[in-house]
Amino acid sequence: MRGAWCIPARACSRVLAIKPAASLLVFLVLLCCCRADGLPQRAADAPTGSEFARRVAGLSLTDREAEVRVQFLAGNVPEAWRNFVEVATTRTIGGAEHTVVCRVAPDYLAIGSDADFLLMPVTPATAEALADKLECTLPTRRMVQDIHRAATVKLPPSPLPPGPEMTTVPEFARHNDLVRQQREGRSPGALTSGQKKDIVLTPLLASAPGKVAIYGWLRSDGTAIQPLYTGHTAAWVDYSHGARFVQRAITVDGKPATIASVLADPVLCELLSDEGPFTPPGFAASAPPAETVVEVSFAPGVTGFINAPTAHLMGRPLRLVIYAAPAGNTAAQTLGHRLQPGDDWHFDIQHIAAQTRWLRQHDDSADLVLVCLQCAEKFWPAWRKARDPENRRIPEIIAALCARWPDRQVEVNLSGHSAGGSFVLGFIDGVEAIPASVSRISFLDSNYAYSAAKGHPAKLTAWLKGGADRRLCVLAYHDSVALLNGKTFVSEAGGTWGRSHAMLADLRPAFPFTATTREEVTRHAALDGRIQFWLLENPAKAVLHTRLVEWNGFIHSQLTGTPLEEKDYRWLSPRVYEGLIHRDGSAGPGGK
Repeated sequence: MRGAWCIPARACSRVLAIKPAASLLVFLVLLCCCRADGLPQRAADAPTGSEFARRVAGLSLTDREAEVRVQFLAGNVPEAWRNFVEVATTRTIGGAEHTVVCRVAPDYLAIGSDADFLLMPVTPATAEALADKLECTLPTRRMVQDIHRAATVKLPPSPLPPGPEMTTVPEFARHNDLVRQQREGRSPGALTSGQKKDIVLTPLLASAPGKVAIYGWLRSDGTAIQPLYTGHTAAWVDYSHGARFVQRAITVDGKPATIASVLADPVLCELLSDEGPFTPPGFAASAPPAETVVEVSFAPGVTGFINAPTAHLMGRPLRLVIYAAPAGNTAAQTLGHRLQPGDDWHFDIQHIAAQTRWLRQHDDSADLVLVCLQCAEKFWPAWRKARDPENRRIPEIIAALCARWPDRQVEVNLSGHSAGGSFVLGFIDGVEAIPASVSRISFLDSNYAYSAAKGHPAKLTAWLKGGADRRLCVLAYHDSVALLNGKTFVSEAGGTWGRSHAMLADLRPAFPFTATTREEVTRHAALDGRIQFWLLENPAKAVLHTRLVEWNGFIHSQLTGTPLEEKDYRWLSPRVYEGLIHRDGSAGPGGK
């Protein structure tokens, strides 16, 4: 297997024959084909370790850790790191020998390529969340010692002078360079130890909530620079910390077991713990959430969620993105979460919450607050007809939302998918003129209710001409030729394809458009890109209604006409926000 390193058979026999007089320990390293399953292949254009260090150097801890999660879950790890190493340890317990075999990562958590990677210190919450994705866990103190004894590459610790810089990314990179020099000429897949302290599992954390446990930085003789320590908060991350992943599935005396079950066993726990039996604690709850979620309701029959960043910067505006849920979907389904067995499939078709998290990481021009709204009918045209025939309610809802931040400069972005476009157009119907506080209007395959007879083009034209900060984005596909169960389901004029072309024709007299085509997409743009229509042909006659959103559509609708348009993402390409999808749509980082 590629990247595997094997001990010659004769050497193995000699190692197996070793038995100390006390019959306490026998260490055996068996490097075989133990792959880190669950990660995609590293993309050819993924940032190297050096590039990643530069990218995250100026970020807050929360944003930096979110970026680590994105890169890791996208597969941006060294190829050699994926080849886990089998470490077998035999101990005599109660007069009987027992052997445990664990599979461990050959190095600490790293971002980048084999040629250029960064050993990345992280909080225990991020370490646990990423380990969880691979069915892994962190080691105990005893396991760190066992891994060190088994390591074929033992690097002498290289401490840097203590100081405030030790928690900064440049210091991470500086230490990384020292370690890289030490391991020059070594096999990249060899089990390596001595270069970092470990984040560890310990029963001490049960009485030290909100703390991180660290141990190690072992010298070549196995003595530790860092005794087991729980004095730092879980948010303390310095250059010396490392996260070593160990697969949960192990074998004990040749039989399947798990690390958790062995640690809980009053007898066999000695195989993995020198602190007695214990249940490994969880770290995720100790991490400060990157976002807060608040449920809201408005009469009559409108409910939803506000998803806001926990940290706000008062020097920049608050961007209030109001997103109306599509037909048949709740606001929770629209926000989305990672599907679990038995979940409704609607939770996996838009992921507006995860796309919002991605936007927060890549666009620092404003504090992005997402409001996702649903109506009781789950169909905005029906709600408007029954409950808001005079088009008063939607402007009132938006005014009430803006009033929640009286001390902030609020810019409003109106958006929606499917029938959610009726909410946006209902706002336009309900105001004499689109107010200056609205900075962007986006239709994600959702402008079915667009009508020249209702004065929509005149209001849009006046609004767009009223300020250089105003943008219109329309995404649509050729839905009139799409087949559902062998039949078309919208007319040529009534679907979003027809409505988008009608809107484009109505705006042409006021704005000179240019058209460019890429593959099956034609982009019509005006006002230096502030107005954009992205129209997708449909030769396969497929139903692409939700895919236009899922395939980075919400991200795209928020960035067209800016320097970030299709930077680090591409519309109609694989989801760039995959690593930001939480198990629970309302949870913070690593939410479960």
